Amino acid sequence: MNWKRLAAFLGIVVIMFGVIAWSSPSLVKNMRLGLDLKGGFEVLYEASPLEGGEKVTPESLRKTASSLADRADKLGIAEPEVTTEGTNRIRVRLAGVSNEEEVRKVINKPVNLTFRDPDGKIMLNGNDFVQNAAKVEYDQVGNPIVTIKLKSAKKFEEVTTELTGKRLAIYLDEEQLSNPMVNYPISGGSAQITGDFTHDEANNLKDTINLGALSLKLTEKYTQSVGAKLGQQSLQDTVGAGLIGTAIVLLFLVILFRIPGVVAGITVLTYTWLLVLVFELLNATLTLPGIAAFVLGIGMAVDANIIMYERIKEEIRSGKSLLSSLKAGSKNSFRTIMDANITNIIASGVLYYIGNGAIRGFALTMIYSILVSIVTNIFLARLLIHLLIRSNLFTKPSYYGVKEAEIREL
Repeated sequence: MNWKRLAAFLGIVVIMFGVIAWSSPSLVKNMRLGLDLKGGFEVLYEASPLEGGEKVTPESLRKTASSLADRADKLGIAEPEVTTEGTNRIRVRLAGVSNEEEVRKVINKPVNLTFRDPDGKIMLNGNDFVQNAAKVEYDQVGNPIVTIKLKSAKKFEEVTTELTGKRLAIYLDEEQLSNPMVNYPISGGSAQITGDFTHDEANNLKDTINLGALSLKLTEKYTQSVGAKLGQQSLQDTVGAGLIGTAIVLLFLVILFRIPGVVAGITVLTYTWLLVLVFELLNATLTLPGIAAFVLGIGMAVDANIIMYERIKEEIRSGKSLLSSLKAGSKNSFRTIMDANITNIIASGVLYYIGNGAIRGFALTMIYSILVSIVTNIFLARLLIHLLIRSNLFTKPSYYGVKEAEIREL
């Protein structure tokens, strides 16, 4: 008996299960849940120019989505999901929201960019500026400044004449972004906003002015609301069904393949933990379609084990030694497994590209699960069963689901 091989096998398993037991509670606790599991609401908006005449651009759509996410943050909503779709749509998912109507009123309000005098009187608004004309430039000593252009040079000159020697504060909604001084009347419709800006601050101010110059009207096209209790019940039912199904499958593997079935159970549990870890590292959100893809991924991981172990059993039945059967079975099954995985990745990639919302979540989870499965249920499974065979402790074909009579019949 080769005790070193057996000790290596046990060491790998003990360390893996120790890490899994130690880290799993925090991973599960920190998992981000979608609104269908946590409760909340989802709205799909269609964007159009507030005053008409100008097309919605990808840049204006992106900036508007960013503004909606900032508004949700200021309302105290944890981890809002705001994404753009197509050429003129914005999808907003807000989990854990109790005052839905109030939040929707705030979210749906157009971006309000204003320039105000020291008394708070609005002197200019976003519609007074040329769209996407604000830029970040640099003065003679390399400090960033923001340049702007206005539609009416005359109006701008009148405002700056009135406020010469005073400040003209810039507000987004009710938040003051900057408070520059008007040093002299400005003619020509162009101006510079100077201050002690960093490059990022100047860039943010430029983006805000450009966003305010093209305020978009948001029209609700689709809404979905999920109560917190219903979401929690869905989570419990789905996870419970997944655990029961996984336990039945693992029991089936042990009965059918014996020692390889035990190895398959170890790798499937490791695969499940690694997939949860990937979700945590990527800060991904788990939804009901994601859990469905998660459970389906476990089935595909088991399928990879079945293909490999059936090939190994065929080699044992042909009269080869256990080690030769492992090498030949692993080699012959590798291409089949990889072909199936690559095909599924391509299909999931197409779903992600043409789909949206829940479909994208399902497709992305499938891609993650396939990549993790390749690591655990092909390479790790092969390593573990190789260590067991080389330990010379489990040498009988019956340990691998093959009866002696099946070998003698050949």
